Amino acid sequence: MERRKPELLCPAGDMARLQMAVAYGADAVYLAGTEFGMRAFAGNFPEAAFRDAVAYAHARGVRVHCTVNTTPRNPEVDRLPAYLEFLDALGVDALIIADFGVFRLAQRHAPHCARHVSTQAGVTNYEAARVWHEEGAARVILARELSLEEVRTIRDRTPPALEIETFVHGAMCVSYSGRCLLSNYMTGRDSSRGACAQPCRYHYALVEEKRPGEYFPIEEDASGAYILNSRDMCMIDHLPDLCAAGVDSLKIEGRAKSAYYAAIITGAYRHCLDDAFAGRPPDAVWREEVNHISHRPYSTGFYYGPPGEYYADSRYIRDWQVIALVTDCDADGYATLSLRNKFRVGDAVELVGPGLSPRPLTVPDSLTDADGAPLSEPRTPQMIFHMKFPCPVPPFSMLRRYVGNRP
Repeated sequence: MERRKPELLCPAGDMARLQMAVAYGADAVYLAGTEFGMRAFAGNFPEAAFRDAVAYAHARGVRVHCTVNTTPRNPEVDRLPAYLEFLDALGVDALIIADFGVFRLAQRHAPHCARHVSTQAGVTNYEAARVWHEEGAARVILARELSLEEVRTIRDRTPPALEIETFVHGAMCVSYSGRCLLSNYMTGRDSSRGACAQPCRYHYALVEEKRPGEYFPIEEDASGAYILNSRDMCMIDHLPDLCAAGVDSLKIEGRAKSAYYAAIITGAYRHCLDDAFAGRPPDAVWREEVNHISHRPYSTGFYYGPPGEYYADSRYIRDWQVIALVTDCDADGYATLSLRNKFRVGDAVELVGPGLSPRPLTVPDSLTDADGAPLSEPRTPQMIFHMKFPCPVPPFSMLRRYVGNRP
């Protein structure tokens, strides 16, 4: 079988995140409307914004996949045909679907959209993948609980025309393929319909029934225990293995995460995937970028065996902070920026951008506000200001600074 370069599929929770993913190298993005997607609390796309999103991505050669992967109830099913027809008319490239009834409706009401079987469907073997293909699926998104060897077997024992997608980066769920009832039981928010409250991240204690209000800690150590916690997945060091396994699409989790996350993780995987497919060793500078975003301790998921438990805490590592976004820059490096977090002249910062290796800078004393007046400390959120860079930089470049505790 001809060796194909995997697609890099990136999250787009709203227009800002979509623009970042596109600018930093996504081959395709996945997003959702205001219903039927598994991330109800991402920004998502109302009808007019959805049209703009598809047009924006397609104009730049980027494919658009729409999640329709909740488990709908009867009244929701009644609304699906009109929604599917809207997506079909919009030119969405593929629909990500978990429910077989929705799959059948998509065949009738969105015939021009490819149908991809969501990880929520829990495809864990080649026979299930074959059946979905026989029913009209163009792609299956495998369950995250599979090993690399199992992925390779599914690829080898399914038709070459069936595409295989796997996750490479992002949050992991303690429940099998994300099918959890804890959120429903504890908060009334249905995790199978996109509204998970993430009770697996809570810090639990014991209460004895005759001592109400008296909490007994569950302790592994002085910090307590997070008994349902999980690590984040990071496969950036193992992309050659995924390419060799014949995976067609590599998916980055994170529609509810920030635009900065969408940019940095997309850029890191873009460069490392290009190197892996070309047989080159990855440039360490791009591999290191995965540590510059908010994340929990990393693991390789189930690809090389169970990832192990992580009891320490559920906190995220947040060592870097975005301080400004470049909106425009001329040929002399004179840039217009929008403020995200305050900083001042003389601060040590880093410049990152589409295709740019991270570059350390000291904030110069030539800052000016929107009217050209001297500025020493931009402070008002979203304010526009100007800064001179040593060279031209592309739009969607960012300034960031270290806010962690260096060893």
